[in-house]
Amino acid sequence: MKALVLRSANAPFSLETVPDPMPGPGEAVVRVLACGSGLTIQHVKAGRAPVEFPRIIGHEITGEVVALGSGVSGLAEGDAVTAYFYLTCGHCKWCRIDRETLCENFGGFVGREVDGGYAEYMKLPAENFIKLPAGLDHRKYPAEIGVITDAVATPLKVIRRARVAAGETVAVFGAGGGLGIHMLMMARWAHARVIAVDTASNKLGACRDAGADEVVDASRDDPAEALMELTGGAGVDVAIDFVSSRQTLESGVASLGRGGRLVTLGGSGQEFTAPARDMLNKELELIGSRYATKQEVIEALELVARGEIWPLVTEIGTLETAESVHDKIENGLVTGRAALLVG
Repeated sequence: MKALVLRSANAPFSLETVPDPMPGPGEAVVRVLACGSGLTIQHVKAGRAPVEFPRIIGHEITGEVVALGSGVSGLAEGDAVTAYFYLTCGHCKWCRIDRETLCENFGGFVGREVDGGYAEYMKLPAENFIKLPAGLDHRKYPAEIGVITDAVATPLKVIRRARVAAGETVAVFGAGGGLGIHMLMMARWAHARVIAVDTASNKLGACRDAGADEVVDASRDDPAEALMELTGGAGVDVAIDFVSSRQTLESGVASLGRGGRLVTLGGSGQEFTAPARDMLNKELELIGSRYATKQEVIEALELVARGEIWPLVTEIGTLETAESVHDKIENGLVTGRAALLVG
């Protein structure tokens, strides 16, 4: 099969012919139609996320099952599927209560600890494949369907973690990014008032198109001051931070009103300061949110199948043009998400 192989950090892809994967017990092999190209996997290519090389990256796939190992149930050859990003045990306390992102026996990530979807075929534990619901035309829209597993599922989890309610005001930091712009869509879906915050002024128009009622140009204005002004001094109910630098996190805390919730999704993962007095007097909450559960991925797929939301993919390449796609991702030139068509 053809595959894009990374042989070292911060190096170009190598388009190679490698052996087709064969399923072992409990495994399945799919033919990959498309694979999302996000910042998460660009971190691997750029050397910001450690892996053992050589490695085939990519996990946001649309595919069709072509082979099953012994002992696999619930899948059949020909099934249209996507993949769950985390390798989890399925039997610890957290897996049993549908909080797999906290798995006590976490095995790592698809496309890091095991080869991923930048190849014509991909092998994983069968339990990592999720069947697509009826109503999703996976052959007509393979790129859009592949990115649902992150671009829509992650914001869906945030809506629940932050308990976003209709009529609340939600500020999204890093709103012009691939996850941020879908967070705007999901906050609008939840009937919140939505404010986009980003330093890339050229993406603010797309933020409005995605559902933002107001925008804050953080390259020009102080975000906390602007958010306070837009809320008449009351502050926002929820601040969601996809950048998570010290500056954005502290701006998020400063922008919160009474009962406000700050959600961090990692990003740069920097330390920050939150005033204890404000946390007490306003009863603020600081919340971490990590990816999504399998059930949340399933529900995100169903949301799209029902037409309640549609992922934004503006950059589509191929295995042959992947280098150019990743250059744009690295330089923040993609609005929404990017993907590669593979099969």
